[in-house]
Amino acid sequence: MSEWPEGNAIVYCEGAFNTTNGKTAHGLVRRTRRYRVLSVVDSRYAGQDSGQVLDDKTNGVPIFKNIKAAVEAAQTAGTPATHLVIGLAPDGGRLSQAAREDVEKAIRTDLNVDSGLHDFLSDDPEILLRAEQRHVKIRDIRKTPPRSELHFFSGKIEEVDALKIALLGTDSAVGKRTTAWILVEALQAAGYRAEMVGTGQTAWLQGAKHSLILDSLINDFVAGEIEHAVWSAWKEEQAQIIVIEGQGSLMNPAYPGGFEILAAGRPDVVIMQHAPARKEYDGFPGYPIHPLPIQIQAVELLSGKPVAAITVNHENINRADIPAVCRNITAEVGLPACDPLIDGAEALIKAVTPYLEK
Repeated sequence: MSEWPEGNAIVYCEGAFNTTNGKTAHGLVRRTRRYRVLSVVDSRYAGQDSGQVLDDKTNGVPIFKNIKAAVEAAQTAGTPATHLVIGLAPDGGRLSQAAREDVEKAIRTDLNVDSGLHDFLSDDPEILLRAEQRHVKIRDIRKTPPRSELHFFSGKIEEVDALKIALLGTDSAVGKRTTAWILVEALQAAGYRAEMVGTGQTAWLQGAKHSLILDSLINDFVAGEIEHAVWSAWKEEQAQIIVIEGQGSLMNPAYPGGFEILAAGRPDVVIMQHAPARKEYDGFPGYPIHPLPIQIQAVELLSGKPVAAITVNHENINRADIPAVCRNITAEVGLPACDPLIDGAEALIKAVTPYLEK
C-alpha cells in the first residue's frame, strides 16, 4: 500500500453536489485517507463551504466555479493540487461531454485524474495521449482486475470469527457507506478492532484498505471477492468487528444488490439504512419503494440473520422532526432507529453489542 495521502485533490462534481448523483464527492469531503481534499468544483455552490452545504457543518473545504479557480486557489495557499478526482456518480456511470472537456483542462494543468465511472478515460485515445504528453496518470478504478487476480468462493469465510455486520439499505444512494464509516470509526474509538470492507468505488477512493468494486466485477467472481475481502480484513488486521458496505438494495429495479453480500459475506447481523421521505426508488419515478417491514422481512428470510437497527437518511425531513420519525419507525418495526449523521453511532453500538457476546 502506498503512503497516504497520495496527493492534494480537487473533487470534480459540476452540477451534482448535494444531489444523489454527487455521492462520491460527498464521501470524499466527509472523509478520505487516500487524498488531502482541497476543494470541490460545482459552479452552483461556488464560494460556499462544502460541509455547510452538505451537512450544515463547516469543514473548510471550499467550492469553486471551475477547475481553473480551484487550481489557482490551491497554488496561492501553498498546497498545489496534484489530482482531480471525479466526484460524480451519475446513473450508468457515464461522463457527459462537458465533464470530459473539463477533464482535458485538468490534464493540461498537470493534474493526475482518478475516476470511478464506467466510462474509462484511459480508453479514450485523445485523453490518454494528452496525459502522456503532460506526464500525468489516469486511473480508472472501476476497470475489472485481471482474472488471474480474482478469487472464487472457497468457503474460507467460515474461518472468520469476527462479528460481521452488513450495512444494507432500502434504496441506492441512501447513505449506506457513510453510516458504515461512522459505525466503524465509533467502534474503533470505543476500543474495538473494527474494519470496513468497501464494496464500491467511493470507499476505494476514501482509502478502505479491504475493498472491491462489486458492480464492475465479472459475476462468477463476485462472491469470491466479497469473501476474500472479509477474510483478509479478519486475517490481516485481526479484526473483532467487520462492517460490510452494502450496494443498491434487494428490490431496486436498476441496482438490485445485497444478496451477494448476504450469501458470500455471511453477516451475523444486518443494519438497514432507510430514507423515510423517499417514496420511489432513486431516479426511477413510478417504482415505489417497498415498505420497510417488507424489506426487513426479505433480508431476514434470505440471510437467516436478524436486522438489529434502522439508520435514517434525513433527506427532505425537517431536522426538528427527525426524533419523531425515528420513534415512528421503532413503533412500526420494533427496532431501534437513529440518524447517525446527527445522533452518532451510540445507539448502533448498543444494538450490535449483544451479538459480540454470542
